[in-house]
Amino acid sequence: MRRKQLATVPAGSGLEPIHGTGDPGVLEVLRFFRDPITMVAKRRASYGDITYINSFGLKFVIPLNADGCEAVAMNREKAFANEPAWGFLIGSFFRRGIMLMDFEEHRYHRRIMQQAFTNTHLKGYLQDMQPMLADRVAHLPVGDNVASNGTADDVRLLDEFKQVTLDLALEIFLGLDLPRAEADRINKAFVDCVGAGLSIIRKNIPGTRWARGLAGRKVLEDFFYEHLPAKRATATPDLFSVLCHAQSDEGHTFTDEDVVNHMIFVLMAAHDTSTITLTTMAYYMARYPQWQEKAREQSRTLPPEISYDTLDEFTVLDRIMKESLRLNAPVPGLPRRAIEDTEICGHYIPKGTYVAAIGLVNHHNPALWSDPERFDPDRFTKERAEDKVHRYAWMPFGGGVHKCIGLYFAQMEIKTIMHNLLLRYEWSVPEDYRWELDNSTLPVPKDRLPVRMRAL
Repeated sequence: MRRKQLATVPAGSGLEPIHGTGDPGVLEVLRFFRDPITMVAKRRASYGDITYINSFGLKFVIPLNADGCEAVAMNREKAFANEPAWGFLIGSFFRRGIMLMDFEEHRYHRRIMQQAFTNTHLKGYLQDMQPMLADRVAHLPVGDNVASNGTADDVRLLDEFKQVTLDLALEIFLGLDLPRAEADRINKAFVDCVGAGLSIIRKNIPGTRWARGLAGRKVLEDFFYEHLPAKRATATPDLFSVLCHAQSDEGHTFTDEDVVNHMIFVLMAAHDTSTITLTTMAYYMARYPQWQEKAREQSRTLPPEISYDTLDEFTVLDRIMKESLRLNAPVPGLPRRAIEDTEICGHYIPKGTYVAAIGLVNHHNPALWSDPERFDPDRFTKERAEDKVHRYAWMPFGGGVHKCIGLYFAQMEIKTIMHNLLLRYEWSVPEDYRWELDNSTLPVPKDRLPVRMRAL
């Protein structure tokens, strides 16, 4: 693998240069999409603990160890900014979302938004979601129909989970019971916005991902502005209304534009990331039915309806969830841009350089995890605690001041859906089945995870 230096290191700085291949960006991006784990391992073997790749016409520095990822995520010297990096990738579709803000502005918005995720509100969301999710899971399709060739219909779990999480987001976050066609229209708008973020063609050319993303953003804006006056007028328990009425200790509130921008971003983050986590958990529980049965046995000892106080009792499901998030983190990385000359672990980062802390760098690192490609939920037990070897060994929710604001809501949602699924069904895949992930946007199975479902 050839070596090309990112930038000339200032004389006398004592810093080290960063090397990469210097290959064209299209090649680098395609390698990452095809097999990111192998690409990271090869880069670490060739360049050590940090490298750079060409991507979308830019150079992205990628730390390849946990210390480097921590330096980017924690940003203790405030040398990195979120908005220039996330703005380049998804700003046209999710502009002014909480993740696209920095420093005092971010702190201001997060303090107001945090009012929607207090323990009181989380308990209310959990109570409200129980009957709805139980009903949605109860009506999942079951592959009981046998075709003439003797095979049963497969259920595509990615699609089913996506529908459930979208319905939840619309009902709990928006407080709206939309007709199916309208819900599907909103879902398509979200899908188009997410898909556009990593477009290679980044111009509003008809027929391209980028153009579909811009059209999707317009659909979402119109939708939220249409419903906003009613949410301003009456306080209801849903997130949309809470954001309309939330205020910081100093009395600060969101403008209409703030509410719409935050709702578009939060709704995307909520249902896409939860869908991927559920799908990954289902995949590994299908491949390793002993873990499915362990989780089911524990669910049968607990009440059918989850309460805020019993969430921590789902210890098996919790370990399966954590291991699934390790093996397939829904958010691939944390991009930033250097706003001044700085360094990462002794390596020179010139002002204007893009950097990214990528979860799989740590999640698949054999220096941090025993046999990292093996599905092994017990690595998260108190006795083994492999995730504690470094504070960024496990980082699916990011870190620092930008750590996912909805992580507790997501875990409530995921455990509730999986608990109901385990009590009602068992599911399986052929013994030789291995999924292939599409990494071109968020990591999802190309075949949407076909499983054989059987009602219990």
